[in-house]
Amino acid sequence: MPKYLITSALPYANGAIHLGHLVEYIQTDIWVRFQKMRGNECWYVCADDTHGTPVMLRAAKEGIPPEELIRRVYGEHTRDFAGFHIAFDCYHSTHSEETRFYAEDIYRRLKDAGLIEVRAVEQFYDPVERMFLPDRYIRGECPKCGALDQYGDSCEVCGAAYAPTELKNPRSAVSGATPVRKSSDHYFFRLSDPRCQAFLRRWTRAPGRLQPEASNKMQEWLG
Repeated sequence: MPKYLITSALPYANGAIHLGHLVEYIQTDIWVRFQKMRGNECWYVCADDTHGTPVMLRAAKEGIPPEELIRRVYGEHTRDFAGFHIAFDCYHSTHSEETRFYAEDIYRRLKDAGLIEVRAVEQFYDPVERMFLPDRYIRGECPKCGALDQYGDSCEVCGAAYAPTELKNPRSAVSGATPVRKSSDHYFFRLSDPRCQAFLRRWTRAPGRLQPEASNKMQEWLG
């Protein structure tokens, strides 16, 4: 009997479920129900994504702790999913002790194996809000075509992609202040390590692991 573990894109815990979310969840729910009706073992799991700048900024805007926003939005999300009869086998939150435990465990194991690398990365920093700015929270002029009010990573006018530090006349989308450049340490998983490359080649080439088309695409990347 086939076994399936199914998930959908995790919704951010910074706002309500919208129609774009529901299209995906309802389609997935239909497929999961179909598999269960056929007698297959199928588990549909998902969770609120509680980490990231959007959650932090929404909580700050409302003047409440992020944890309070997370609890409230979780209740709203599960209520709306139930209202549309979406039957998750497990719907949880990334703000959980399980997530903390396994994230720390995976990190420690990778670090002990020498697969974590620390590098200083220069980013834009908002001196008013005292925070580093993700690409989408920086606006300015496209360095390629000069279009105004473009994102920090790509231009919606000419389609160019660029580094946030290339943006002309940048400003923070959070405070409107002119950001400054600051460096901070970032932690990277060394996917290029020969051990990782060898493991991925073995796993993606093993019979029955992937569809032939997917396996062939993996080999283009892995060589």
